Amino acid sequence: MDLHTGLMIGAILLTAFIALRILRFFLSRYLDAASERLNVDPTNYYFFKNTLSAIIYLLAISLSIYMIPSLRTLALGLLAGAGIFAAIIGFASQAAFANMVSGIFIVIFKPLRVHDIVKIGNLYYGVVEDITLRHTVIRDFENKRIVIPNAVMSTETITNSNMGDTRIRRHVDFGISYDSDVNLAIKIIREEAIAHPSCLDWRTPEDENAGSPQVIVRVIGFGDSAVLLKAYVWAENQITAFEMHCDLNKSVKERFDAEGIEIPFPYRTLVFKDPPALFQAEQKKT
Repeated sequence: MDLHTGLMIGAILLTAFIALRILRFFLSRYLDAASERLNVDPTNYYFFKNTLSAIIYLLAISLSIYMIPSLRTLALGLLAGAGIFAAIIGFASQAAFANMVSGIFIVIFKPLRVHDIVKIGNLYYGVVEDITLRHTVIRDFENKRIVIPNAVMSTETITNSNMGDTRIRRHVDFGISYDSDVNLAIKIIREEAIAHPSCLDWRTPEDENAGSPQVIVRVIGFGDSAVLLKAYVWAENQITAFEMHCDLNKSVKERFDAEGIEIPFPYRTLVFKDPPALFQAEQKKT
């Protein structure tokens, strides 16, 4: 091996070393910052950096061996063998690789974080407990853990109650009979909602000057036996909104009972087109 070849090999190895150090430095900073935002252990992402280092060193060593004519055949064999091996491994681990890539995308684009309340598609609903490169763990409201592969997460619609603004506008529905006073029912619902400690005043100063109520209650339609009312009540987050909804169901029902507002229930009228003989005989006696 002559001096020129030795210098070329040294330059290749030095370039690979410097490039890897720079790449690992910026990658570490980004992944550590992303892990802190997601509130997950950054060691979950260390293997990604180690794998990247191994690939760069393998390429540099293979290229260095290729620079030596006597070892060129060996270098070609190593590259071909590495390619075949990578293809076999890649084919065998497509699902795992898809989960890892999806996990990296979660870190980059941040559709959810640990402690966020999320709904995944139409099936899974709960609090994000852990995010790894392979899967995401959701703790539902029955305290069960749902382990979802990240590849599934990337294809589902994610409803995040904590992204940007945690405040929730809860829709609370009521039905009153057609004989009941609609204005009184609206007044009761509004008063009970405003009196609840979890109810937020969402109005801007302009809204208050314009006379907008803190809680809006509207007549949204007419059912078979009820006038349908909907109250729009704001709360700090999803959990307090649910608790407030349950409390309002109870307090509004009690106020309705006390002030004569009827919550209707279905009535059934039976019509006998061919009454039984016994019934006809009883009718004749009377």
